[in-house]
Amino acid sequence: MKRAVLTAGVAAVAVAAGIGTTVVAQAAAAGCRVTYSVPSQWSGGFTANVSITNLGDPLTSWRLTWAFPSGQSITQAWNATVTQSGSQVAAANMSYNGSVATNASVSFGFNGQFSTTNTSPTSFAVNGTTCTGSVTPTTGAPTTAPPTTAPPTTAPPTTPPPTSGWNPPSNLVQPLNEVWTHQEQTYNNGNLYGFRNYGWDQLLANRGYINYCVRWDSSASVTATQRDQIHAALQRQYKKWMDVMVGHNNWPYTDVPVRVVGWAVRDRAQLQWSDTSVDIYVNNIRENAPQCSEPCGRFFNQGGTYPNCPGGAARHYDHSLWLTAGFGGGAGGDWGQRVGSEYFMGALNSDNIHIFLHELGHTYGLDDFYDWTPTGQCCFIMKAGSASTITEFDKWMFRDWWRHLKSRYGY
Repeated sequence: MKRAVLTAGVAAVAVAAGIGTTVVAQAAAAGCRVTYSVPSQWSGGFTANVSITNLGDPLTSWRLTWAFPSGQSITQAWNATVTQSGSQVAAANMSYNGSVATNASVSFGFNGQFSTTNTSPTSFAVNGTTCTGSVTPTTGAPTTAPPTTAPPTTAPPTTPPPTSGWNPPSNLVQPLNEVWTHQEQTYNNGNLYGFRNYGWDQLLANRGYINYCVRWDSSASVTATQRDQIHAALQRQYKKWMDVMVGHNNWPYTDVPVRVVGWAVRDRAQLQWSDTSVDIYVNNIRENAPQCSEPCGRFFNQGGTYPNCPGGAARHYDHSLWLTAGFGGGAGGDWGQRVGSEYFMGALNSDNIHIFLHELGHTYGLDDFYDWTPTGQCCFIMKAGSASTITEFDKWMFRDWWRHLKSRYGY
């Protein structure tokens, strides 16, 4: 379903310990620096971001190695090929990010698991040389006079060329234009730009993070372990769409933390944990389903202030994850996403929870394609039932929204 179809309330649930841990390791492989950060951590799991700054000569490829001090293991990575043997980890560049100019940076990230503690590594090496944060000469001083040929008249670039603002593959230009024209004509009674609660608006209002509430519309109980697995799956799936934007057209974020700050349930006894990591809303029924506090919901407070939210603005929620027993298919809009609880629970460890990914696309404005197909396109995740992963066409449709809306945020 399209955005804003349901007036569903949304609740938020908080994500856990250790958020924001950052370690800066000084490194040199002829000169480099590595920043390792943990923006999200939950019971037994975490998300880490790694940034490599090249302080030496330009690189054409890179391989970063380190050892985990607490027995952590990596379960999923992006923007790098990661291998692990015991505590030893190696991350190598992809085909598109191997070149790193002097003073430029390259980043990648991963999700991981740990048993008891999640101590951050502090020592890294790039291409076999331990990092120290300063430039180390790779050769001694010359023993003969330098060549007499003149130096180049222009200095070599020290940073990568800027990413083009809009450079889709030529075969996608026409279908992308068709999609955008269709959206302009059909959204919000022909006033697409007048609507101010797309996922883009919510994310930019927060300056780069999203809060969720889970509406548990089921009679089943939920253990603390299941709760944490739901949170982790939600974060992984959300990241798939956010990663589409990294480095593109002045997109301001390299990582978008997704926090669950609340759960709504009919009976408190269904939630089998006693900690206070999330706000819990009991028997607040709307649309015949548990609802999180309306004063805390972005859908109900689109001005972005939450004066009557019991937990304060920090505990507000932007989206609801509405998990309904026996529900087939899905729904999505500016209020959040709705899928079957059995479906989502059965897909917790799946690489792509494709119905959820489709519905999250609607939150960010992407259209449905039940009655038409753009020129030359066949199968993509926003055409329900035709693909189980985000395709290149999906990615460029997503980026097209940013192209048209970014000026409202000053970009």
